[in-house]
Amino acid sequence: MTTAAHPLTARRGRLQASFAKYAEFIRIGFVNILAFRLRYYTGIITYLINVTVYYFIWRAVFANAAGSLLGFSLAQMLTYVNVGWIIRSFYWNTIDQEMAYEVIEGKIAMDLIKPVSVEWMWLTRAMGESGFRLILLTAPTAIVIALLFPVLPPASHLHFVLFLFAALGSFLLMVAINFLIGTCAIPLKSILALIRAKYWLIELLSGLLIPLNFFPRAFQLISSWLPFEHIAYTPLQIYLGRLSPAASLRRVALEYVWVAALLLLGHLWWTRATRKITIHGG
Repeated sequence: MTTAAHPLTARRGRLQASFAKYAEFIRIGFVNILAFRLRYYTGIITYLINVTVYYFIWRAVFANAAGSLLGFSLAQMLTYVNVGWIIRSFYWNTIDQEMAYEVIEGKIAMDLIKPVSVEWMWLTRAMGESGFRLILLTAPTAIVIALLFPVLPPASHLHFVLFLFAALGSFLLMVAINFLIGTCAIPLKSILALIRAKYWLIELLSGLLIPLNFFPRAFQLISSWLPFEHIAYTPLQIYLGRLSPAASLRRVALEYVWVAALLLLGHLWWTRATRKITIHGG
């Protein structure tokens, strides 16, 4: 009995040590963003301006619509916009920019010699950043928007639970995509233009700016084969109840399949990119 317990105890100790290491990276991600907290206070104003602009745009669009537009009522569309920008304040992260700066400054050499998984290190740092966003950006933004603009409640309790899982998947998708983009800094050295292109591509294809069913059918078909629509469009469709619980569950499952696929692709790309790496700086 005693002998059998030793391997279990050792394994438990290793798991606890591993958890402690990655928990430290979560703390680092949180503290790093805390150093620039003024940016997030002004971010509340920025998000409020975005929501205000879209509020008046959709009010003008629906002024000439006969009650609904492609199945959306004005109240649903305004809720789509409001909730969309609220969850964006949570799932967005900048680990691709941080990776790019570390490559340019040569600091990535320190990451390579740490006895940790680099992928998990960046994932947990992104968790710290989003934890900060959730407390100091998402929550205040949600309160201000809900007080100033009409926001419908979720379609049902079940839809809300599935929405939360979908929003968490949005965060994981953004981490996986940003890690792929950040890894491109190793062979390309400068990826600022790539990051800018990714920003506008995701804003459009995620369905945040305009619901995807407003696009031509061919565009919607192509989009359904890409992961981007699961970042905003899928969670918002679930929140509004435009998908049945069964369909919502299938979409959330597909979203997490994309998360697993992109994380695996990121791992393979990182392994390949770091086989031949030139470190600048010191």
